[in-house]
Amino acid sequence: MLHIGIFGGTFDPPHNGHLLIANEVLIELRLDEIWFMPNNIPPHKEQGSNTTNEQRIDMLKLAIKDQPAFRLQTIELEREGPSYTYETMKILTEKYGDIRFYFIIGGDMVEYLPKWHHIEELLEIVSFVGVKRPGFSIHTPYPIISVDVPQIDVSSSMLRKRIAKEIDTRYLLPESVRQYIKENKLYGSK
Repeated sequence: MLHIGIFGGTFDPPHNGHLLIANEVLIELRLDEIWFMPNNIPPHKEQGSNTTNEQRIDMLKLAIKDQPAFRLQTIELEREGPSYTYETMKILTEKYGDIRFYFIIGGDMVEYLPKWHHIEELLEIVSFVGVKRPGFSIHTPYPIISVDVPQIDVSSSMLRKRIAKEIDTRYLLPESVRQYIKENKLYGSK
C-alpha cells in the first residue's frame, strides 16, 4: 500500500513555504509521494488574482520539478463548481483503492475543520496532517497527525502584494517561478 500526502491549495503562486511543508511531511511521515492539488474554486476563499488555472499549473510544475516524490494532481481543476475536499477525496479513494491518503493542512485550516463540508465522513477516508503556521493553533477536537515544520511566515497573498509593488521576492519563491511570473507579467509585475 502506498502512502500519499495530498497538499491542496490555490498555489497562486506556489512558494518556498509550500515546498518546505511538503518536503518535511514527506520525510517525517515517510510517505511515498506528495500530490500537489490546486483548487478550482475554494469555498472559503475569494479569488486573489487573475491568473488562469493553466498558469497556476505551469508554476506548480516549475516549483516541484526538482523533487521526484512531488507530483501534480489536477482532479479539482477538472471538476466544475466549488472544490469540496470530501467529494474530491471520495473520488480519489475510489480510483486508487490501494493508497492511504494523508491530507496536509496548515494551522489556519486546522482551526477551520469544524466548518468543513462532510467533515465526519472525510475523517473516515483520510488522515489529516496538521502543520504549524505562525499565528495559528493546531488544537482541534478532530484526530490529526501533527508535524513540526520549520516556520517561514510567507503566503501567496503576501507575495502577490510584493510583486505588484515590485518588492524583491528572492528566496521566497523558487527562481523558476519568479522568472515565470516576470515573463508572463503576473500579479502586476512589469
